[in-house]
Amino acid sequence: MLLNKTIPAKYILNKIKWEVLYVLIIGLLVNFLTAEYRNLIPEMPIAIPTFIGTAISVILSFKINQSYDRWWEARKIWGSIVNDSRSFVLQLQSFISHNKNDEIKELAYRHIAWCFSLGQSLRGNNALENLDRYISDKDLKAIESHNNKPLALLQLNTLQIADLREKGELELFSHIQINNTLVNFSNAMGMAERIKSTVFPKTYRLFLHFFIYIFVVTLSIALRNIDSFFEIPLLLVISSAFFLLEKSATHLQEPFNNKPTDTAVTTIATTIEINIKQLLGEDNVPEPLAPFSYYAM
Repeated sequence: MLLNKTIPAKYILNKIKWEVLYVLIIGLLVNFLTAEYRNLIPEMPIAIPTFIGTAISVILSFKINQSYDRWWEARKIWGSIVNDSRSFVLQLQSFISHNKNDEIKELAYRHIAWCFSLGQSLRGNNALENLDRYISDKDLKAIESHNNKPLALLQLNTLQIADLREKGELELFSHIQINNTLVNFSNAMGMAERIKSTVFPKTYRLFLHFFIYIFVVTLSIALRNIDSFFEIPLLLVISSAFFLLEKSATHLQEPFNNKPTDTAVTTIATTIEINIKQLLGEDNVPEPLAPFSYYAM
């Protein structure tokens, strides 16, 4: 997640370096052709590139709104996971006998593992990475065969809580309350997976790029009477603005892709770990995850 800090110019320029190169080549080529074949290429009214540019702006505005909605939904999902995680541990401590502190700790640590595993899974990374810090070897072996590792961890907690109910360590009403919280975790996981698996139409981006290049060509022809030392930089600046907005929207629409614009799932999971361990009175509480120079992961 990008922070409220100065973003390096290198990061910005890297996103559109190839597009800027293509615009430079197109601009030089059109400038050469309009100079060599001035009598064959008709005058281009400035109203034509103006109309195309306005249409591109409207399309870009729509795409940015849609992309931000996806990113914001992902952030709200993880915000609900933070809230429910705190409630989950408080419910365990409130509803389960104090002589079962070891089982409460086991359930809480398994939930921490679930948070990190879900974040890794959404990003396409190893969902079992570093989970041995929170769960036993027995649990690791139990979930290895599952395709959906976070779901398997959620099942282990559900089964253990059901076992406590059968042993009389948990009242029926308390069991229902905790089960509702576990259902919230499952729902949040499903919503995040839906965002991850729903692909934004690629043709939308291809058509948008195509129209930006058409805009560059028409604007270059319309500005044929301007010296190329002014025309080419002007083309680069205007087209760069369009491409930067399009790139920003493209990155926002994929909030779980290991990019600086991602939802900061690792940072959020670490916050959950800190909260839970402090609620349990643990000593090995980690420090909040330090952000990179301009973004948090």
